[in-house]
Amino acid sequence: MWTPDEIARLCYEHYGSRLPKQGKPEPNREWTLLAAVVKIQPIAGQACDCPDKQVQVTKEVVSMGTGTKCIGQSKMRKSGDILNDSHAEVIARRSFQRYLLHQLHLAATLKEDSIFIPGAQRGLWKLRPDLSFLFFSSHTPCGDASIIPMLEFEDQPCYPVSRDWAHNPSMEASGNLEATEDKRKCEDPDSPMTKKMRLEPGTPDRKVTNGVAHHQSFGNQGSGPVPPNVSCSNVTSEELATVTGMAPSGAKVVDVYRTGAKCVPGEVGDSGKPGAAYHRVGLLRVKPGRGDRTCSMSCSDKLARWNVLGCQGSLLMHFLEEPVYLSAVVIGKCPYSQEAMQRALIRRCQNVSSLPKGFGVQEVKIQQSDLLFEQSRCAVQAKRADCPGRLVPCGAAISWSAVPEQPLDVTANGFPQGTTKKGIRSLQARSRISKVELFRSFQELLSSISEDKWPDSLRVWKLETYQEYKEAASAYQEAWSALRKQAFGSWIRNPPDYHQFK
Repeated sequence: MWTPDEIARLCYEHYGSRLPKQGKPEPNREWTLLAAVVKIQPIAGQACDCPDKQVQVTKEVVSMGTGTKCIGQSKMRKSGDILNDSHAEVIARRSFQRYLLHQLHLAATLKEDSIFIPGAQRGLWKLRPDLSFLFFSSHTPCGDASIIPMLEFEDQPCYPVSRDWAHNPSMEASGNLEATEDKRKCEDPDSPMTKKMRLEPGTPDRKVTNGVAHHQSFGNQGSGPVPPNVSCSNVTSEELATVTGMAPSGAKVVDVYRTGAKCVPGEVGDSGKPGAAYHRVGLLRVKPGRGDRTCSMSCSDKLARWNVLGCQGSLLMHFLEEPVYLSAVVIGKCPYSQEAMQRALIRRCQNVSSLPKGFGVQEVKIQQSDLLFEQSRCAVQAKRADCPGRLVPCGAAISWSAVPEQPLDVTANGFPQGTTKKGIRSLQARSRISKVELFRSFQELLSSISEDKWPDSLRVWKLETYQEYKEAASAYQEAWSALRKQAFGSWIRNPPDYHQFK
C-alpha cells in the first residue's frame, strides 16, 4: 500500500512546493520541524481476489505544520485568539481540523463529494470506509517518546550529554531555556541531549539531497570522535530496567536521549541521575518555556490522547458518529526507538476501558522512514559546516490545510507574522487555526444547516460559549473523563475562563 519512505518523500516534496518561503528557516542559520496528515485511499476498480496482491492507493497531504515553539502561561489569552502551542505536530493537527470542518461543510451543506457519508442518526456523519489518515512527523515527538536509549559506540548524529551537564541544576531547575534559544533544542531528537549541544566531531551523519539520505562525515570541528562521558555506576538495576529493555539484546545502554519536557505537577518526577537513569519513562510532561512556564502538554502526550479520543476534537464530535483516528504514525530519520514510541503513544493507555461507543485505544501502526528532513537541526548543521554564528530554531510556524480559501497561515509568537501590539485585538490578528477562528468556522457550519437537521447534542439547550459547545459533546467528554481517571490524571487543563469566548 505505502512505505514510510514514500510518505516522508511526499511530505518533504509538499513542504518544498506548497509552503511559502515566508515562515521557513533562514538558510544556514535556522532549522525547523515538520508534521503532516496524509489521506490514504485505495484506487477504485482494483481486483481484490488475490490476497498477496498489494492494493494500490493514492496518497494526499491534507494538512501540514511546521514550528518549534509554544507560549508561556503569562501570554495566554482568554479570547482564544492566540496559538498556545506551535509545535509542528500541533499545528498539523489543528490544520487537519480545519480540513475536516471544510469536508463536513461539503457533505452537509453543498452535498458535494466529501470524505464523509451520512451516519445512522440524524445530523451525524461518518468517515468513508475506504479512507484512512496517517500522521507524519520529521522527528520523534517531544516528551516520553523521545526518552530512548543511547548505546555504547553507537553512531550518534549529535554530541551526547556529559555527566557534568546532568548534574547542572541551573538549566533544569529554573526552567529557563534562554541558553538554548528555544525549548526544542533539548527535546528535539534531532538535537538529542540538550541544552548545550554540539555535533560530535567526526561522527557520521546524513546529508540530504532531494529527500534522499547520504552518509557524510564532519571535518575540522575538533580533535576527532569523543566517547560519551557518562557512567551507569550509580544506576540501580530497577532504574535501568525500562530503558535497557528498549535496547537490542546484548547492547550496553550508556545514556538516554533527553527530552526538555518537564514532568507535570503530581507526577513522580525525573531522578536527574547521570546516564541512563536521568529520566523516568511513561510520565506526563509539559513543554518548557523560555523562563515562563507553559501549560502545553508534550507532543507524546497529545498524540496518545488523540489515539483514544480521535483528532477531531470535541466540537466536531457533535457532527460525527465516531472519532476520526489515525491509522499510522510515520517518523522521519532521527534518533528513534520503536519501543519508546509504542510505550508513549499506545501502552500508557492500553488498559483504559468503559469508553463510550465508537471510542477505543487504537493499535496505531508506527514506522520510521530512512529519509532526513533537509531543514531539521542536524541536517542544517551538517550542511553549514564552518559557517559563523549560532544555529537557532526558526521563530515562525506555518499551517497549511487542503481547503480552497486561504489555505496558508504563517504565525510567530502565536499570532499572524507581522502582528503589532496595537493590532493584536483585530480580526486580522487571528490565526486561522486559533481556537476562536475554528469555533467561528464551526458556527458557520452550524448556521448553514437547517435546525431540524442538527444532531441531537446541539438541540437540547441553547449554547453560546466555546466552553458550552465543548461540554455539550457528551460522548467525547465522557471518553476524555475516563482517559484522565484511568491513565492521565495529572493532565494540565486550562481553566474554564479561558474558554468563555463566543
